[in-house]
Amino acid sequence: MSPQKYLRYLGLPVLFGTHRTKEIFHINPTAVPEREEAKEIVVTIYDYNAEAIEEQRFDTVTEAFTCKHNNKISWINIDGIRKLDVESISTHFEIHPLLVEDILSMHQRPKMDEVEGVLYCLLNMLYFNSTSRTVETEQISIVLGKDFVISFQEDANRDVFDPIRTKLKMANSKIRQRSADYLLYAMLDIIVDNYFQVMEKLGEQVELVEEEVIRRSNTKSLARINQIRKEMIVLKRNIAPVRDLINGIIRSESDLLDDRTTKYFKDVYDHIIQAYDLSENYRDMMTSMQDLYINNVNLKLNEVMKVMAIVTCLLAPATVIGGIFGMNFEHIPSIHNKWGFFIAVGLMLLIPMWMLWMFRKRGWF
Repeated sequence: MSPQKYLRYLGLPVLFGTHRTKEIFHINPTAVPEREEAKEIVVTIYDYNAEAIEEQRFDTVTEAFTCKHNNKISWINIDGIRKLDVESISTHFEIHPLLVEDILSMHQRPKMDEVEGVLYCLLNMLYFNSTSRTVETEQISIVLGKDFVISFQEDANRDVFDPIRTKLKMANSKIRQRSADYLLYAMLDIIVDNYFQVMEKLGEQVELVEEEVIRRSNTKSLARINQIRKEMIVLKRNIAPVRDLINGIIRSESDLLDDRTTKYFKDVYDHIIQAYDLSENYRDMMTSMQDLYINNVNLKLNEVMKVMAIVTCLLAPATVIGGIFGMNFEHIPSIHNKWGFFIAVGLMLLIPMWMLWMFRKRGWF
């Protein structure tokens, strides 16, 4: 077996996941973001209407400038964040500088803003890393304008929008029949639905830890409980604000939102409320599991103390008898009796046996 599997537990910070605590809590939204510029970007453009769709892929944002006022609905998806590219396309599509700062920011709280004719949504896509058993986040910014949607993603290798891309290629799909606000709904809906998949994976980890705590409560179990509680914090931090985001869209009177689409956003709102309630249930379960761990540890301690107390009580008669007849006095009763040794040993055995019978009768063990 590989020794590295066990050597990694020698470092206590690694065992208890204290580095994860720093990742979760050491966030200062007022600090200047130290975002690493993407080495390359991928710009994917979907120009579509009810009759046709055209998919194009470029490596510069200038190719997307032609999408403005082309009498089609355009979804411009930009994988990779670079300051100059974001500023360039934002200037062309008249996106306010404050929104540009939000797009370039890091560790922002999910929110919705409506500024100068565009509707802006910022939230996180969630993924579950099965290797490290942690919840990973990817910030995504979505800008809704007149007949266009621009999405800015950090990671070019993964997202949750493949079902949307599939539906766009279907001529009879609702996305092709509706306006750009329906595309925004579809994107938010699939992001929220993916939260349930992440919670399902995390729920499997909760079940495994629960079984481990019931079978054997040890330091490793406590470390796993602590780790999952941290992941619950990540879930709640990303899910709870999305309620306000969706509610803000529902209450918005923007001309970019069709009245027919409002009922779809209400459906997303119901989903995010359900996701939030489920995350709260998970958190309560982890709190109960921590109490179960403490109770199991105390129960084991009580069992050990009970065994030690019984052994001490059973040895007490032998200790007393041996102590009495082992004193250095000149005259001790029966000291010269040839049966004295056997009588003393017999008492040392009979009295503990009688004590065991009494303990059992009273139900002490």
